[in-house]
Amino acid sequence: MTDKSAIWIGSDHGGFELKSQIAEHLEKKGIAVHDVGCHSEEIVRYPYYAAQVAEAIVKKEASRGILICSTGIGMSIIANKYKGIRASLCTSVHMGKMTRAHNDSNLLCLGGKITGVPEALEILDAWLATPFEGGRHEISLGLIGEAERAISNCGMWEPVDPMSDPEKQT
Repeated sequence: MTDKSAIWIGSDHGGFELKSQIAEHLEKKGIAVHDVGCHSEEIVRYPYYAAQVAEAIVKKEASRGILICSTGIGMSIIANKYKGIRASLCTSVHMGKMTRAHNDSNLLCLGGKITGVPEALEILDAWLATPFEGGRHEISLGLIGEAERAISNCGMWEPVDPMSDPEKQT
């Protein structure tokens, strides 16, 4: 049985070193870490690790996760394929705060070869400390959920922007 309060973390070889630093940082803060790998700089394929972390969040085995590859791009692409995942690639503290405050991000993606350890830890701390603001941002999250439901049923999402229909404008 896994600790549901633990932050799940995964990386490929390009994110291994940063993942190790982040895991140590979290443990020093008293935050449990569930590390799905990889466990060395030997070349591996990032989708395997992204899937484990994203699935843990979808299955509610974890509430948040962290994924790291060389740039964070590949990890964010695969993680966002999962319904209910809001993976955010962040390269600044401001992005870390905003993705939590406005998007209720549940998965942080970082680039092990593009973001230095001190900055990555600052981004992580901001992401962990910032609460979701709710309010007007819940409208966008509702639209994301609507799109996910439509797309996951092998359909297409056909959003209707109320501003494009003069009868619906206020």
